[in-house]
Amino acid sequence: MNTITPQQLNEWKRIGKSFQLIDIREEHEVAEETMEGLHIPMDEVIARVSEIATDQPVVIHCKSGRRSTALVHMLERKFSLQNIFTLEGGISAYLEDFS
Repeated sequence: MNTITPQQLNEWKRIGKSFQLIDIREEHEVAEETMEGLHIPMDEVIARVSEIATDQPVVIHCKSGRRSTALVHMLERKFSLQNIFTLEGGISAYLEDFS
C-alpha cells in the first residue's frame, strides 16, 4: 500500500506536482477544518469511484489515517488502483506540521 507523509505532501504542493486530494471524512468534520480537495464521504466512495483519478497520484485522507488506510487497501484490492496513497496521520498530522 502506498503512503505519503505530511512532509511529502507539502513538498508536492510546494513544487506544484499534479495530484488529486480526496477527503473521506464526514460533512461535520470537513466543516471544522479542511485541506480543500474533493470531499467524498467514506460511505459514498464505492458509488463514486469514477471520480477518483487514474491518470495522476491520488492522496486520500481522513482525520487520523485509520479510515483512509482501510479504504486505500480496499480500493487497491477491489478496483486494482495503484496510484492512490493514504496520508500518514491524516489531516491532524498535516495541520500539526503545516498550519
